[in-house]
Amino acid sequence: MTELEHVSVEKDDGTAIVAIDRQDRLNALNYKVLQELEAVFTGLAQDENLRGVILIGRGSKAFVAGADIEELADLNKQSWRSQSAEGQRIFTLIENFHTPVLAAVNGYALGGGCELALACHLRVASSNAKFGFPEVGLGIIPGFGGTVRLSRVIGFGRAIEMVLTGDMITAGRAEQFGLISAVFEPDELLSRSKDFLGSITRHSPQAIQKAIQSLYFAQDSRALESFMMENDLFGQLLGTEEMKEGVSAFLEKRKPVFKGV
Repeated sequence: MTELEHVSVEKDDGTAIVAIDRQDRLNALNYKVLQELEAVFTGLAQDENLRGVILIGRGSKAFVAGADIEELADLNKQSWRSQSAEGQRIFTLIENFHTPVLAAVNGYALGGGCELALACHLRVASSNAKFGFPEVGLGIIPGFGGTVRLSRVIGFGRAIEMVLTGDMITAGRAEQFGLISAVFEPDELLSRSKDFLGSITRHSPQAIQKAIQSLYFAQDSRALESFMMENDLFGQLLGTEEMKEGVSAFLEKRKPVFKGV
């Protein structure tokens, strides 16, 4: 069992509260967090009394503000691609989980954080939540399944707008897009999330499980090929001058200057 440093689990009457706690980095995803998420969900899958999972980020500022760019900046091209494939695999594990998984988003859910929320079956958010895919500003694209899941959830038109502009959207806008199901006040997010999940888990566990399987089967006929394509295109951008400029600008807290082809 992976030793847990940044991910915790609390159980409350059949519901597991899984919390990412790396607040000094706005809960950014690094390799260890990804491994801990895998370990936690693998362990929870053995709990026969589990009825549902709520995934949160600790603190008031972020659900998950993205991947840890400082860590990624130190990786070589092959390692970046491996990290992308690993993120896709672990997020698919969450998507395939046997009970409903609800992302309760407080604060920023950007890049990999938005991809993690999309891997959950359902999403709700606090009124101060912000969603976005800023990767194009770094000279890369979403690499943890975001280009596949986003259009599936909100439709192609909205998805291409979010990915190509890199702009953040508010919780209200995300609800209009269909990205989230409800907006709650920040201090009520967890309690209202429990109520929301409870409206689902009060039904037959087997029926809920089969419904999830059937709904995703209808969506996933080409998912594997799509994930492979995302990983390949992500890999083609690694090591380019634009990617180097984008990442350097992010770490130096300045605007990138892209010169084009």
